[in-house]
Amino acid sequence: MPLIAPSNYEPPTRLWNGHLQTIIPSLFRKVEVSYVRERIETPDDDFLDLDWAFSNDELLMRNDELVDVTHHSSFLINNSSLPLVILSHGLEGSSTSSYLAGMVRHLTQNGFNCLAWHYRSCSGEMNRQERFYHIGETGDLHFVIQYALNKGYSTLYLMGFSAGGNVTLKYLGEQGKTIDPAIKKGVVFSVPLDLMGSARRLEQWDSLVYNYRFNRTLKRKVMQKAAVMPGIFPTAAVSKARSIREFDNLFTAPMNGFRDVTDYYTRSSSLQFIPTIAIPTLIVNAKNDPFLSPECFPDTLARELPNVWMEFPEQGGHCGFPSKSGGIQGTYWSEERALRFLLGS
Repeated sequence: MPLIAPSNYEPPTRLWNGHLQTIIPSLFRKVEVSYVRERIETPDDDFLDLDWAFSNDELLMRNDELVDVTHHSSFLINNSSLPLVILSHGLEGSSTSSYLAGMVRHLTQNGFNCLAWHYRSCSGEMNRQERFYHIGETGDLHFVIQYALNKGYSTLYLMGFSAGGNVTLKYLGEQGKTIDPAIKKGVVFSVPLDLMGSARRLEQWDSLVYNYRFNRTLKRKVMQKAAVMPGIFPTAAVSKARSIREFDNLFTAPMNGFRDVTDYYTRSSSLQFIPTIAIPTLIVNAKNDPFLSPECFPDTLARELPNVWMEFPEQGGHCGFPSKSGGIQGTYWSEERALRFLLGS
């Protein structure tokens, strides 16, 4: 499909650059979503926390009474007639991240059920195993998908943001033509398609604040787990990491069987998996995103792919895209764009 150009996105006038479009929604947007949390056990004796949100139209018959599941903490969704969107959050994010919660709110208002799953260590409670998560790991996403299918859902959509977008695209490319026919479409936003390029972009002076924030939270998790699993993690080396790339070289890569950070980023970048995606998929990356390198805007590739649409707005920031007229608290352009794509346009 041809590259979608030009994009119709326009930011609010007062948010005139990518940093404002990134930071203001992240700090000041408040989105309330009624989640129902479920914990599932993984085959390796760990757990994943799933946050479900149900469409306003989802009603269950229980004891001959219609029950609105959004107001019940115990539930059993089997054979739902509504489609389910499985959402993957960004690095160190969660189901409450404003970009994800806003999307869930909009989708549930428009006839979709949603499942926002958490990577290991991201749900508010540290996971049990030595491993954390990394943004090339697709096994847990596959496990969540199979769980949803076993619940009876027959129509699934996959959606991801930033690091979660990389995981989603890599998964779709790995599955290729063998993907489960219940998975109909994919939608991703603000994706570091080339991980090394994006890591270097975050080391530029104007993006150091994001690099510092992520590096600090990642190191804190290692120290937290090291307190209960002493002698396993290279805490002395990790404490000296000055960037995400250094952290990944000292910790993420060796802990997950990669030779070094270059090997990790090379094998985990979703860009190489995009050509084998076999279902309609939309990739939206803003050109002023302070996280993304030039490699994350593959114009030539975008014109060659049969199943992947790429849209590169001039504005939007990273996981931002506030609407020009909707205000910081309203519905965002990204949410409307995703809905249109899921519905067929």
